[in-house]
Amino acid sequence: MLLVLSEEHKEHLGFLSEVDPAVVGEFGRIAVEFLKKGSNPKIYEGAARKLNVSSESIQHGVEGLMYLLTESSKLMISEVDFQDSVLVLGFSEELNKLLLQLYLENRKEIRQILSKLGPSLPHYHNLEWRLDVQLASRALRHQVKPTVTLKLHLEDGAKRSAHVLQTDPATLQHLIHELERALTELKSSHCRRILRNIK
Repeated sequence: MLLVLSEEHKEHLGFLSEVDPAVVGEFGRIAVEFLKKGSNPKIYEGAARKLNVSSESIQHGVEGLMYLLTESSKLMISEVDFQDSVLVLGFSEELNKLLLQLYLENRKEIRQILSKLGPSLPHYHNLEWRLDVQLASRALRHQVKPTVTLKLHLEDGAKRSAHVLQTDPATLQHLIHELERALTELKSSHCRRILRNIK
């Protein structure tokens, strides 16, 4: 799978061809560091003074490199696909090899960082349910009005919470049908192919 870069990203990465390969290696280290701790404008300014260029050019170069590394790591593209993806940038062979080396050395760490950045969502722990049926009232002597009450227990790390839901059997049946349809869709070859690319 090839990585498709926009014209803006190509322009930002174009700055890398104007600097020494050792500087590109340093930019790669800074990009991975920024993924861990966030951006630091002082580093841009220091590098801009040393290279005698604008801090904005440095920022765009590092962010372009960060995008290249994160997207490649996210998709876990192969070495050949990575090389083919950066070929469109028109870099020298030495710079292409350096970028490939940066990608191969950092992709596992970048994937770990990205997995920690994802939202931590509560997950299922337990479910209690009760079926209530109202058979009559003062106004209506003969009626059947069923209600399903659910108590959903969720877990978020060490914290637990409970949510009480109430519905009628027809809505519950519809919900079950939709969830079963979603599970069936998840087993389709198209969906499996997408999930493989995400992992």
